[in-house]
Formats: sequence, structure tokens, C-alpha cells
Amino acid sequence: EVQVDELQRLLAGMEKEHRSLLLKMKEGEAELARLRSVEGDKLAEQDRSARLEKEVATLREKIHHLDDMLKSQQRKVRQMIEQLQNSKTVIQAKDGVIQELKERVAYLEAENLEMHDRIEHLIEKQVSRGGHSSRARSKSEYVSSKRLTGPKPLPLIRVVET
Repeated sequence: EVQVDELQRLLAGMEKEHRSLLLKMKEGEAELARLRSVEGDKLAEQDRSARLEKEVATLREKIHHLDDMLKSQQRKVRQMIEQLQNSKTVIQAKDGVIQELKERVAYLEAENLEMHDRIEHLIEKQVSRGGHSSRARSKSEYVSSKRLTGPKPLPLIRVVET
């Protein structure tokens, strides 16, 4: 009987130890599951972090490319502005030359008109000395004066019958 009691007591201790070991095993499995979950979350976050890093690197590369394009376009715009300014300067110089040429043409036209009037006047004199005064009076026989205007004051040209 003593041995049976001893065996029952040992059996009860074993059952108690078995329950405590089962409980520890379940606690260990739960901790292991939690750690695996945390580790899985860490892996998911590491994957997400790696994807974000790749995305950031791609965006940096795109920004760098856009900066290069922007600088190139700014250089082109500056060159175009310089070309426009140079063209304006050339055009202004050519306008000045054109204006001078217009003045010279006006002056030469005035001289030419004066010469024509003188020639007509001389021809009139020769014809009138020759006795042919039946011809109608030309416009050069009338007293006229013409003032040509321009940026430079031109001489007053007067045609007077003598």
C-alpha cells in the first residue's frame, strides 16, 4: 500500500509536471509564433523599405535628368536672347545706314531736280534767243522753291527765272 501510495504520489507529480510542461510548451509556441510574426513584419517592412529606397533612387535619377534638361533649356534661351540682342544691334546699324542712304538719295534728287531746272532754263534761253518764243512756258520758268526735310537739314533749293 505504501508503494502504491508512493506510486500514486509520483504519478500525480508526473501529471502535474506534465501539465506544467504542456503549459510551458504552449507558452513557448505562442512566443515563437509571436516572434515569427514580428520577424515576418520586419521582413515585410524590410521589403517595403527596399521598394521605397528603389523608388527614391528612381525619383532622384529623374530629378537629376530634369535638372539637366532645365539647365540645357536655360542655356538655349540665353543663347536665343543673345542672338536677338545681336540681331537688334545689327538691324539698328542697318537702319542707320538706310536712313543715311535715304538722306543722300533725297539730297541727290534735289540736286538732280535743280540741274534739270537749270538745263531747261538754259535751253529756254537759247530757244528764246533764236526767236522761237511761241512755245508754252514750262514749269521751270515759274519761280519756285522746294525745301527737303529729313534728319539733316538740307540746303534750300531755289529755282528763279533770270
